[in-house]
Amino acid sequence: MLQSLTIQNYALISQLEINFPAGFSVITGETGAGKSIILGALGLILGQRADAKSIQQGKEKCLIEGVFDISSYQLETFFQEKEWEYDAQTCILRREIWTSGKSRAFINDSPTGLNDLKELGAFLIDVHSQHQNLLLADNHFQLQVLDVLSQNSDLKNEYLSTYKEYASTGKQLNELKEKIGVQRTEEDYLRFQFKQLEEARLQIDEQTALEQEAETLSHVEEIKSGLYRIEQLLSVDETGIVSSLKDALNQAQALQKMYAASEEITERIQTAYLDLKDLHREVSFRQEALEFNPERLQEVNARLDLIYSLQQKHRLDSIEKLIELRDELDKQIREIDNYDEELARLEKKRSIAFAKVLQLAEKLSQIRQKTARQLEKQLVEKVCSLGMPHMRFTIRLLRKEQPDSTGQDEAVYLFSANKNGELKPVAQTASGGEISRLMLGMKALIAGAMALPSIIFDEIDTGVSGEIADKMGDVMREMGKIMQVIVISHLPQIAAKGESQFLVYKEENNNLTESHIRQLSKEERIKEIAQMLSGAKLTEAAIENAKELLKE
Repeated sequence: MLQSLTIQNYALISQLEINFPAGFSVITGETGAGKSIILGALGLILGQRADAKSIQQGKEKCLIEGVFDISSYQLETFFQEKEWEYDAQTCILRREIWTSGKSRAFINDSPTGLNDLKELGAFLIDVHSQHQNLLLADNHFQLQVLDVLSQNSDLKNEYLSTYKEYASTGKQLNELKEKIGVQRTEEDYLRFQFKQLEEARLQIDEQTALEQEAETLSHVEEIKSGLYRIEQLLSVDETGIVSSLKDALNQAQALQKMYAASEEITERIQTAYLDLKDLHREVSFRQEALEFNPERLQEVNARLDLIYSLQQKHRLDSIEKLIELRDELDKQIREIDNYDEELARLEKKRSIAFAKVLQLAEKLSQIRQKTARQLEKQLVEKVCSLGMPHMRFTIRLLRKEQPDSTGQDEAVYLFSANKNGELKPVAQTASGGEISRLMLGMKALIAGAMALPSIIFDEIDTGVSGEIADKMGDVMREMGKIMQVIVISHLPQIAAKGESQFLVYKEENNNLTESHIRQLSKEERIKEIAQMLSGAKLTEAAIENAKELLKE
């Protein structure tokens, strides 16, 4: 339940704090006193968008804070999922809005977004304003009422999960068919491209090796000449490096008997001698083995031309990327070859899901039909006492051509205020006052089924008066026994039914108009209700009438 509401610097309110009791409370006051302002402030902590123009003139920011007791709402798991601090007795929702347009929201002092406020607010309070009466013309709302009263949430969740699977499979099937249509038109070209790349038999690192071989084959004479010159310099003849190292090695070995340090010198010369002697043999072998081969050069250049042309054609700069393209084309072709199998699999899966959708939709329909008959009876009983003794009301469930996320039913509420009147859709035949009474009756039935935490009625009594208002007050008082009910009303008959009453009023202070609210004492309630009865001039008869209303 809503325990308190604090408002600072919002519209005509500088500072205001209201403590709300449990049960049935009424808020009254003259038109324009600020009742809608209080409701607007409450809407901000329930996730409505903010307007910086609502900040009181001359102030930098406004603040709205609501404190709720959520001990009976079983929201601990919800808070854990959101990673919010959970306090069953004190749940604080706060909004701060700056003139710059900046806005911040908090739940138990943890920063949060508007969607989170809306989601939590839906568990905490139901604000019923006059425009909500228009919901009676909304088929989705009409169906939702039946589901709430049916208490079929488990079946609805199972149906929705199955429907989502059916819809998802259908989407996959359509996407696959579209993909098949595109790829089938390109199939020949894909196969042609793949065949070219496959026949090329490309190998990783092949291009680098071929380019090096082509460079060698193109300069055989120059390479042979260079190798020959190296071979001559390393020659084992008297003028060669290897021959000189042999002489140096012999000299170092001769010194070993007389000079111990020459042992290291001998080892190093010997290492160099053996290494260069081996190098001489290798250079000689390479020089003799290297021959000009125009046929091989032609083969290498032809292979490179093929690689270069494929790279240019596909705008790729390496063999590795050409191989990746070849593998991707192969994958696409294999997909095309397997499309019939995949289509059959998805169509079978969708068919199975659709059969289950129809099965669950039929179960929903049966429950809704049963609930519709109960709602017709209960709503007529409830609303007949509100001044429509000959009212007739029926619910027609129509079958949709195709099931959707709500099932296969479309609900139409038919109404007539007269015994012999033609039953027509509510929005076409009911007056404003009649719709108000129908909505009150539905809210009362829904409240009993859902155990709504709190509900605020904003002038739901519009279009009614006298005895009807008195009966509506009785309905709201009964609702107040199982939940917190707050009603904004101009009618004394309803105001008198409240367990507590709050007065909204304006005051002029230093050329500044401000709205205030305070809870009325028993004596003040008598005077306020008498004022509502008599108008501007307070009469003794009005006071006695007010006492009688409160006594009832």
